[in-house]
Amino acid sequence: MIIGVVVGIVVLVLLIVVGMSIKIVREYQRIVLFRLGRAIGLRGPGLVLINPVTDRTSWVDLREQFLEIPRQTAITQDNAAISIDFIIFYKVMDPEMSILQVQNFAAAAQNVAATSLRSVVGDMALDDVLSKREEMNASLRMRLDEVTERWGVKVTTVEVREVNPPAGVLEAMTRQMSAERTRRAAITEAQGQKQAAITLAEGKKQATILGAEGERQSNILRAEGLAAGLETIFAVGKGLDRNTMQLQYLETLKQVGTAASTKIVVPMDLLGGAISALGGGSPNHGNEAKTKDEDSPK
Repeated sequence: MIIGVVVGIVVLVLLIVVGMSIKIVREYQRIVLFRLGRAIGLRGPGLVLINPVTDRTSWVDLREQFLEIPRQTAITQDNAAISIDFIIFYKVMDPEMSILQVQNFAAAAQNVAATSLRSVVGDMALDDVLSKREEMNASLRMRLDEVTERWGVKVTTVEVREVNPPAGVLEAMTRQMSAERTRRAAITEAQGQKQAAITLAEGKKQATILGAEGERQSNILRAEGLAAGLETIFAVGKGLDRNTMQLQYLETLKQVGTAASTKIVVPMDLLGGAISALGGGSPNHGNEAKTKDEDSPK
């Protein structure tokens, strides 16, 4: 009976020792192994066997983690007290240094972050703190990274979540924002009126140009029509001049025929032209003149 109890105790002790000797390390984890108080290196990932009597382990998470920094009060360059809270994202780059170089990384990072925040905000005006968050985030990350680098930790991102200025400053900012919006509205309205006036003037200008162009084209066409009419009248006038002269010759002959003279000399070409004008036959051409003797016998 006693032997059975002893065997059971031995088996139980062996199971406990085997359970303490076997460690399963995940892919994102590492074990910093200490043997008799001395760091002998990293173990993992996978199955790790240790001596539970002489070995001690410290687990390190290699995933990117975040740390919330409580709200901090800082004084800006223009002596405005503001409260800021932000988040730090970090990742362990050297698991052994993160264990050996710092006792409590979270507490140490919070203290360094608060000190760095006051230093960065103290070099900036209130307007820059409110409007240039990216620059402030970058400055905080650089300052924190300089400190945490010796701990084997890399600060990847710093994000300021909220900035709360004093109540009086917030009220003044509200009034300034309202005035700025009013100014922008006035500028926009003035620019709209200016553009409308320009558009109207351009329209009037184009209408005047088009009217002048139309008048010019009308004058050109009127002048061309007048010139064509004059040419037609001139061409017709050339023919009318000769006919008119022939009619005047006939009228003169008529008046001469009624005169008291006894002899009349008429050129043959004049007589032929007069007869042609009246639609008669062609006269006989010759060098002799036809005479009319009023005293010849009838």
